[in-house]
Amino acid sequence: MYRKQWALSCYLQPASIGRPATMGRRRLLLCLVISMHQVVLIGTVVAAGGRPPAMYVFGSSILDVGNNNYLPGPAADKANYPYNGIDFPGSIPTGRFSNGFNIADYVAKNMGFTCSPPAYLSLAPTSSSGGPLVHAALTNGVNYASGGAGILDSTNAGNTIPLSKQVEHFGATKAKMAAAAGTHAVNALLSRSVFLLGIGNNDMYAFAAAELVAPRNRSAADQRRDAAVLYANLLSNYSATVTGLYSMGVRKLAIVNVWLVGCVPGVRAFSPVGACSDTLNQLAAGFDDALRSQLAGLAPRLPGLVYSLGDAFGFTRDAVADPRALGYTDVAAACCGSGRAPCLPNSTLCADRDRHLFWDRAHPSQRTAFLMAQAFYDGPAKYTTPINFMQMAQSK
Repeated sequence: MYRKQWALSCYLQPASIGRPATMGRRRLLLCLVISMHQVVLIGTVVAAGGRPPAMYVFGSSILDVGNNNYLPGPAADKANYPYNGIDFPGSIPTGRFSNGFNIADYVAKNMGFTCSPPAYLSLAPTSSSGGPLVHAALTNGVNYASGGAGILDSTNAGNTIPLSKQVEHFGATKAKMAAAAGTHAVNALLSRSVFLLGIGNNDMYAFAAAELVAPRNRSAADQRRDAAVLYANLLSNYSATVTGLYSMGVRKLAIVNVWLVGCVPGVRAFSPVGACSDTLNQLAAGFDDALRSQLAGLAPRLPGLVYSLGDAFGFTRDAVADPRALGYTDVAAACCGSGRAPCLPNSTLCADRDRHLFWDRAHPSQRTAFLMAQAFYDGPAKYTTPINFMQMAQSK
């Protein structure tokens, strides 16, 4: 019942912000076509709407739409309880770490979908053919993102689905897709589909936490050396992810870098005056610079690969520097809960959620997700490189 209710809320509701009624009707038609399992008709709807044939999502909690709901044990971060989802259609806590939709949803909306594709674990494949998983993968895509996940397998190990495992899950999905629809057809579909990747925040938090318990007599040179080792490990795994996806037929990548992790409410709570952590922000900025350089060098060696790198760090830095320009009244506090505690059913809730940059101690509000996705899709050029998400999606 829970799964069915989530699907109805996500796929049959009209688009929420700035979308014309005709778009809502087209999406409703798409949903009806999918429900009748008439896959042949999907291509007709896609061609009329100009959207990619599918979207596949990899990353952490900023993109997770419910995979963590299915992880065992209390240590895995979950968001399938109020006040999470209070602004989602039907006020349903779906497992998104948000008061409503998240970045994956709004990137998908901009691409022409109703919302993010469904969570991989929610599709619960029960046979070798894949059943619901294969059907979703062939018609809309799949979301593999997991709250707490890192680029490194060691980040929150045992309590999340790390990036490497997410890619493994996609590989297994592709094999089932090929068995159902043929290798040639699946490769053609994947080459025109959009792959969204946003991860790295948790690796920064894990590194910072380890540094806090390190010996106090370590020199600045030691700390710089540790950061250099971290970057090398992160970039090695990132490169392996991109090349691995490329080898499976991926040609269109939308990537979101690490945002202003030193200014989230959970980090500010450790400061007596509620200040940002410059050290953590510098760590993130250094990684983002290295990632930008790595992608620029890697893409020419992968013929046909088109990518767009969205600057979440720059967007949140600008929001914190000039809140009023984006309509914010609070860019420091969590809307739900305190900086030290997660958003819970008994938490204090802010009065105007759209005026807060942050939803909880570590995640953007729904409005922030909307604005960020909009900036990456066709917003100011400073927020994407070398092209924006729209240009990447529409590339031939």
